Amino acid sequence: MSESWTLLKLLRWTTGFFREKGIDNPRLDAELLIASVLELDRVGLYLNYDRPLVADELARIRPLVKRRAQHEPLQYLLGKTEFWSLDFKVSPAVLIPRADTEILLEEALEKATESGELLDIGTGSGAIAISFAHEKEHWQVAGLDISTAALEIAQGNALRHALASRCTFMAGDLACLPERAYDLVVSNPPYISTSEYETLMPEVREYEPAQALLAGEEGLDCYRLLAAQVEKVLKPGGWLLLEIGFRQQHAVTDLLVKAGLTEIYCRQDYAGNPRVVGGRRAF
Repeated sequence: MSESWTLLKLLRWTTGFFREKGIDNPRLDAELLIASVLELDRVGLYLNYDRPLVADELARIRPLVKRRAQHEPLQYLLGKTEFWSLDFKVSPAVLIPRADTEILLEEALEKATESGELLDIGTGSGAIAISFAHEKEHWQVAGLDISTAALEIAQGNALRHALASRCTFMAGDLACLPERAYDLVVSNPPYISTSEYETLMPEVREYEPAQALLAGEEGLDCYRLLAAQVEKVLKPGGWLLLEIGFRQQHAVTDLLVKAGLTEIYCRQDYAGNPRVVGGRRAF
């Protein structure tokens, strides 16, 4: 990259470079990455195609382009992502929130009464907990995670959205949940099996925290731990809602049946894949 590069020339070169490296959506990633460095939105890019870039700008863009070409997730490079139309800070300490997880949030909002308390187990960036609190102003929300680095990210996100007064984040192990019952318990737990892990795209396998992904030989370890503690964390009449992998519907359903939950169901995502299994503790 020389000093004679215009914005359009750089976008075209970066798009082609990303395409050669097997990056999905190479043009979009090039636009978002360059726009972030130049503090422009995508419309601003289009309006400045003929603008020549100075050496300092190129020097800041160059290492980010290299890192993305090595399949480091764009969200980590930008330091943020969008979930439920809200911006969330992310880092390699947390799993990047996915659009599919909004199905879990939709189900939680559907099950929520006028007021209550929600527990998000394995909260990570706090995306589910904070988005729920954003929609339900009379609810108190708690997020639990074993990672102190993740909890710092979640707490910062709550402050960012002015929801820290209703969002509490605490350290805890899934194997020993707190002795407190909630009206709603939600979780997008680790559910990748050891064999599946090796087949994940490099953005996930090489950069996202394995602790937030791996769950034993069958990918069911966390669901077993949750099901065994239902009565400890769920009030009578409360709902447990779990995101699942697309092959796990029947196994997770069986665990909830054995845990004594009722009204068990499965919600598909918008691609038609099983996405959320839910069940209710009897009154």
